[in-house]
Amino acid sequence: MTSPAERFGALVGALLDEPGVTLSESRGFARHSLMANGKLFAAVRGEVLLLKLPAERVAALIASGEGAPFDANKGKPMKEWVLAKMSADWDALSREAMAFVG
Repeated sequence: MTSPAERFGALVGALLDEPGVTLSESRGFARHSLMANGKLFAAVRGEVLLLKLPAERVAALIASGEGAPFDANKGKPMKEWVLAKMSADWDALSREAMAFVG
């Protein structure tokens, strides 16, 4: 089984060829994150992949068990952000997130 960092590295390699997609090396929240036209859409956070998706999709991923809520340490889940577990299809979800922010 590959590590989350290896999976994210493969994802970066696959998505950097897409128009407008870059890898952010800034500090803080967006550090080492995939951006579409300057908007963050995917980042590895420990064992999970943080994604920006429509609220309905986030709720569906959480309900299915493939995702977990993300609260940015503020105590309240953010409606359009989800932590995708290792069992989820990171490639497909990242492409959804890229289209959503684009």
